[in-house]
This record gives sequence, structure tokens and C-alpha cells, in this order.
Amino acid sequence: MSLKSNPLILAAACAMTVAQARADHLSNGVFATEAEIVILGEVHDNPDAHKEQANAIAALRPTAVVFEMLTPEGGMKANQDPDAIAGIWAKSDWPDFALYAPIFAALDSAKIIGAAAPRESIRSVYTDGSAALFGQEAEQYGLTEPLDPMQQAARETMQFEAHCKAMPLEMMAGMVDIQRYRDALFARAAVDALNRFGPPIAVVAGNGHARADWGIPAVLARAAPDVAVKSIGFVEVDGDMPFDHTHIVPPANRSDPCDTFKSD
Repeated sequence: MSLKSNPLILAAACAMTVAQARADHLSNGVFATEAEIVILGEVHDNPDAHKEQANAIAALRPTAVVFEMLTPEGGMKANQDPDAIAGIWAKSDWPDFALYAPIFAALDSAKIIGAAAPRESIRSVYTDGSAALFGQEAEQYGLTEPLDPMQQAARETMQFEAHCKAMPLEMMAGMVDIQRYRDALFARAAVDALNRFGPPIAVVAGNGHARADWGIPAVLARAAPDVAVKSIGFVEVDGDMPFDHTHIVPPANRSDPCDTFKSD
């Protein structure tokens, strides 16, 4: 059964045919890489970011793609029954599947790997800590050591602003721990996929996870230092997030997400 039997993916596949020339061009440029794991960052609700990720995947031809958005169980179901992907996606809190359809249309024979933690596990990070929840490899993936105080403070401030300053700043240490836990999960899933399927492996995740200084690449540098890694950010503005390569995409048409928290 083909992924492209899904109408949304079929439509995206037609668009991908038009975009293949761009992918071929990219394969001779930024994606002409010896990297074994390539992290493709995104702005979650930006359709142009996802189209560029799809172009990257078409150029890379990965053996497997790790998705931040799918649980391991969801990834297994998607591999077994590609027609189920849209239904699995609809049960999540992620933006509409149509935004991500170009990525799935570009997968070809690549395996789908889900790396998202169930919600109950995320809640457990607050009570039990990320290291205890991660298990025996917590030290290898950097979860047993505290962050540098300056980085910890910077990350708490970023989380505070990302949550529209609607939650107490004192709660942001827990949010940072969750982010580190998720980075470690995605990194481990990528290493496991590399060992199982061989290179290259692609990872589809938010730009905060893809950043080279403290996201998935930094975790991989510690956990699997011999693995060649590249991070590519698809961003709306060229800010201060470091990537190996940065691609600017047109801003998405959206309202201010913090309007919900503003009083009249």
C-alpha cells in the first residue's frame, strides 16, 4: 500500500514532481553532505517551511525519517498502513495534516519513525525528572548533568516568552527539562534508526530542537560523537538560532498567538 494513495499526499506528490528540479539542485549544493543524521528544523505552522523540508528529503533520500510529531506507536502504524497517517495525525495537537503532506509525499521508501513521548510521560518529567524517565542511557544523553547557569537562565526566558508570559517564570525550569528530555528522545531515535537502517537519517522537528548549540545536534555530539550530524533551520527571520545552514522562508499568515492571553 502506498503513502500516495492518500488524496492529500497524492496532491502533494504532484507538487513534488514540479519541485524535483529544485531538490536535484539542492542535492548538489547544501545537501551534498556526508552527514549521517540531518536535522530539518521547522516553524510548525508554516507551509513553506514544510515544502522546503520535503525538498530536502527528496534530495537526501533518507533511509528513515524521525518525526517529532508522531509517537513510536503512531510511526509503526503509519508504516504498516500508510492510509492511516492522516487519522493518526488528526488525533494529535499538531497543525493540520495538509501542511505536512508534502513531507510524506517525499518519503519514497523511507521508514517513518515516531519519537514523541506520550503526554503522561511528559507530565512525569515534572514529578520524576527527565533522567529517571529516560532510563539507563540518561547520562550518555546528557540528562544527569545540570545546564550551565547562563544557558539555563536563557532557556527559561525563552520558554517564558514562548508561552506568552502567561505562566509563572518559576515554572519554566520544568519546561526546560521537558525540552531537554524531548531532545534526548529525538536524538536516541535517530541513533537507533541509523544503526537499524543505515545512513542517512532525517529528523523533522521544530527549530528549537534543531538548533546546533543546545538542541538535538548538541545531544548527539555527546551521545554519539563519531556520527556526522548536520542541522538545517527553515526559519522566517534570520535570528540568533545557530544552524549549520539557515534557509529563510516567507512568514506564515497568522494572528498573534498571544492574543488569547491579552485582556480587552
